[in-house]
Amino acid sequence: TKTFECLKCTSKFHAGHLRSTIIGNFIANLKKALGNEVIRVNYLGDWGMQFGLLGAGFERSGSQEKLRTQPLEHLFEVYVQVNREAECDESVHSAAAEFFRRLERGEDQALALWRQFREITVDEYKRIYQRLGVHFDHYSGEAFHQHQTQNVLDELMTRGLLKTTEKGTAVVDLSGAGDLSSYATLVRSDGTSLYITRDVAAALDRKQRFGFDEMIYVTDKSQTVHFRQLFHILLAMGHQWAERCVHVAFGLVQGMSTRRGEVVFLEDVLEEARSRMLNNMRQSSTSKELEEPEQTAERVGISALIVQDFRGPLMSDYKFDWDKVLQAHGDTGVFLQYTHARLCSGCDTGVLMVCRYDEVLLQSANELQPRHLVNFLLTLRYRHVSHTECFNPACPQARLCLFSAVRSVLANGMRILGITPAYPKHRIQHLLRN
Repeated sequence: TKTFECLKCTSKFHAGHLRSTIIGNFIANLKKALGNEVIRVNYLGDWGMQFGLLGAGFERSGSQEKLRTQPLEHLFEVYVQVNREAECDESVHSAAAEFFRRLERGEDQALALWRQFREITVDEYKRIYQRLGVHFDHYSGEAFHQHQTQNVLDELMTRGLLKTTEKGTAVVDLSGAGDLSSYATLVRSDGTSLYITRDVAAALDRKQRFGFDEMIYVTDKSQTVHFRQLFHILLAMGHQWAERCVHVAFGLVQGMSTRRGEVVFLEDVLEEARSRMLNNMRQSSTSKELEEPEQTAERVGISALIVQDFRGPLMSDYKFDWDKVLQAHGDTGVFLQYTHARLCSGCDTGVLMVCRYDEVLLQSANELQPRHLVNFLLTLRYRHVSHTECFNPACPQARLCLFSAVRSVLANGMRILGITPAYPKHRIQHLLRN
């Protein structure tokens, strides 16, 4: 089976992107582990009115010097400022609409600025993805499909699916009764496209290029209606493969902040996790035993973030609490890393539950929910067996085989979740002594 996994991101890599990134990575890892050919695509929201706002804002208050020295921070400052101005100044909306029209007409100056913004964004994404251990086979975006939207509109018109409203917008009737009680707008009254138009074009292009058996979109739950409309339009156009398109939606994280205040960028969250974990290590009486403390703190900190996020249903909002996330005991990523490190050191063996691993993977794949795998790994029952006992000649061979199986299952399960195991044991053990 060829699975096309699409992570859709907007232009700013803020803390909210942590969920879409790690969920998408989990699904891709899981599908691959089950024998599927997986194509990972990062689909950038690199076109549309948000870029109209950003472009208009930059022309008003942007600085090329700051863009060279602090690119992402400056773009974010400009975006926040122009949105604030737009709340009380209608002319800002007009300027944004005009900038977007210039983009769609292919005006050189507007496109040059847009390319600069996009390059900064993609470079930032790649750097953070590398830190998270995430990779993509393709980077695409709405802009790539902009030139294909007219073909989509022509096909919809030919099939009698596109209607023009009194306001001059072009819509597709989704009501089923032909009364426009439910519809999707594909063209604004000024003739510019919307991102659902580009998403239709993108879906058609992907099917032609990749010939996928299944396509999975990963975004927050605010886009649930959008994807319902997208799949409806594709089916109305006669594309039955749209029935095998899936939207994996997730809820919001509340209260995620650092010591410096409310989080702006995802990197702030990663730095905070690493910093807090490193601080725990330095406070430990056994910190002198630690090798590569920075790398260990990074891996364990990211593990803690992933396990915290995956423990419940993806659609649920949850309140973020640093103290709970980084707890050394209990059902946490820190303790999961410790369990794996202990198994690698040959000091523990465990459990009969290991036989359920394949069953848990299938359940996770059927529901596209990581919590089943997280809970399975966290509830593996193991017995403490000394290194001497485990490798004593009198110790049954079956115990050694079980030991190896538990260690392998735990490591593989962690990697599917997107967690890089940190070991050996002495790097993790002191964390549980605080």
